[in-house]
Amino acid sequence: MLPTTKTPPRTLLSDLTVLAWGQQKIGKSSFCSHAEDALFLATEAGLNSLNVYQTPISNWDEFLQACAEIAEGKHPFKTIVVDTVDNAYRFCAQYICTKHKIEHESDLGYGKGWALINSEFYRVLNKLALLPYGLFMISHAQEKEIESRTGKYTKMMPTLPEKARKIVLGMVDMILYCDLDVVKNTDGTFTQRRVIRTKPSLYYEAGDRTGRLPEVFDLDYSKYVEAFGEKKTASQTVSTPAKPDAAKSKSEKKEA
Repeated sequence: MLPTTKTPPRTLLSDLTVLAWGQQKIGKSSFCSHAEDALFLATEAGLNSLNVYQTPISNWDEFLQACAEIAEGKHPFKTIVVDTVDNAYRFCAQYICTKHKIEHESDLGYGKGWALINSEFYRVLNKLALLPYGLFMISHAQEKEIESRTGKYTKMMPTLPEKARKIVLGMVDMILYCDLDVVKNTDGTFTQRRVIRTKPSLYYEAGDRTGRLPEVFDLDYSKYVEAFGEKKTASQTVSTPAKPDAAKSKSEKKEA
């Protein structure tokens, strides 16, 4: 059962698990819509301006059913987008409460309710991440005051509850913080530029385990592909959202 060879590093974006997060309306969903043959598990409204494949999700049972169909592999999709993972966690909490006939997680006592929710949430997301497809999870942003030995400071974080946030941050290959960068022009005026930040900071969550991305680049999927060093395919064009009839049929399922 022990390996005889080393596992090679993953070199395709469609092999990675990514958290894309930031303030509302900054363009997270639009960014993810250009991923190769993307399917959105839409847990909230907000995709009306995008021409994408989407499966509306309103509860945890529907999320489980969608994941089961994805796992069967009888589809052309290569990237799964959970939009948003925040709502997916809420559905998971509601599912556990209904299953145990309680109104709130704390009703089970001694942290048991939270433990059951986080265990179920991790179980399903981990299985989804291990499937031979790319996985994007989208989250919104919140400010949190942090106390340190030298004083207090404000840090931007995904809006997931703390334990759920740790679950997601621990399993992803990339944490892409979608932010606004204010640039001063030569005439003294200022211009806002939408960017992605990829390196850890005291003031926001970000990271790139592959080490292939620059610290900051434009919030543009073509720039993401270029920075990663992967050749862009026809289904990754960013001039207009991919049309449903342009999706390619998968001839062969990748090895897990």
